[in-house]
Amino acid sequence: MDGFTASTFGELNADEYDDLHDPGTTEQTVRLISEIAGNGRILELAIGTGRIALPLAAMGHDVSGIEGSPDMVAKLREKPGGEALRVEIGDFADVGIEGPFDHVFLVFNTLFNLQSQEDQIRCFANVAERLSEGGTFLVETFVPDFTGFSDGQRVQTKRLDRASVWIEAALHDPVRQLFEFQRIRITPDGTKLVPLPMRYSWPAEIDLMARLAGLTLVERWGGWDRQPFDGSSRMHVSVYRK
Repeated sequence: MDGFTASTFGELNADEYDDLHDPGTTEQTVRLISEIAGNGRILELAIGTGRIALPLAAMGHDVSGIEGSPDMVAKLREKPGGEALRVEIGDFADVGIEGPFDHVFLVFNTLFNLQSQEDQIRCFANVAERLSEGGTFLVETFVPDFTGFSDGQRVQTKRLDRASVWIEAALHDPVRQLFEFQRIRITPDGTKLVPLPMRYSWPAEIDLMARLAGLTLVERWGGWDRQPFDGSSRMHVSVYRK
């Protein structure tokens, strides 16, 4: 999608993000990251409105963040504790913040917001540069799923009631490994389009990006409660060590 930059997601979603993008796993996510990070310095890539970072900070962790959208950071600053967090505005692929950090994490499929393999590789390399020796990088993404696609496209009804309908249209480009989503919300107030391009990577490809950066896979689970990862897993939480 032309013109979709690091700040575009926030421009389109910041006002409604907390209401419409709750995966229901926040408590488990915070608990696991806290256990892995221990007393070390933590960096969150794409910190957003602080869904994970603020609870971690409230537990006493030293948390910093990078975020491409000033709109998302403004929402974070409005929350209790939000003003105290160190947040740099920028593309998280560039990891433009002074380290070192003992733990870096990137959750909720956000790695796939980087629209090329090169950008994703660069992200891993820059994370590795800012990790202390023995530090960890945790990544959460979905496992690519093509259910419902026909001729490279899919249309789904996401919400339907007497007053509104939400539809998600998607195109799949297997050469670029790219999903292009357009979420269409039709309400009495009008029609809103919320696009999202995602360049997916398979778990083995992500492992190779990590190896190129000098990171080694040490854990992979099929969920935040440390479920085993297997052929039926629809997502994975992977931990790499420098």
